[in-house]
Amino acid sequence: MPRRFVIEAVMVATYGHLLVPSSAIDYVVPYSSILELYDMRDGSDPVMEDPDDDAHVKNKIGELIAFFEDPLNRKKIERTMQVPWRESSPLLLNERIQFTIVHAVDSAQYGEAFDPIETELLLTALKFNLPLLSDQFEFQDKLIQAEIPVQIYDIEDFEFAVEEGISATDLELSKDF
Repeated sequence: MPRRFVIEAVMVATYGHLLVPSSAIDYVVPYSSILELYDMRDGSDPVMEDPDDDAHVKNKIGELIAFFEDPLNRKKIERTMQVPWRESSPLLLNERIQFTIVHAVDSAQYGEAFDPIETELLLTALKFNLPLLSDQFEFQDKLIQAEIPVQIYDIEDFEFAVEEGISATDLELSKDF
């Protein structure tokens, strides 16, 4: 069974090591973060500071968009969008990576402290009891300060999260003590 993580789609395009995990991974992605890919690819604002890195990441974003626009994948995503909080059937990238798209719905519960994408990420993690992967220190700090009961890993700790990370079962057991 693949290890599951909630993540923004752009993180997968930005961090190449996420595409070569040591074991099977299911990236759970709120649909709104897929829409954000189009803005990043087509916008004039750079995604990365270095022009060469920016061109590379925008190319990877284009490849990820093409993957999501594949007719079979697009059909799975469209079915998901009919019901709030529905998960798509797995979208297989390769033998180790699959994506599950979620029709996440923003909630005013966290809307004051978090932007809409952050809100959908944390609500998806809460709803499906999954850890989050993020590179945004401010987001991580806000989660901790707000005492939101969600497990978060910094993107730099990805391999630890995959290999030795704390499972949902471990968290349940620790609550008993």
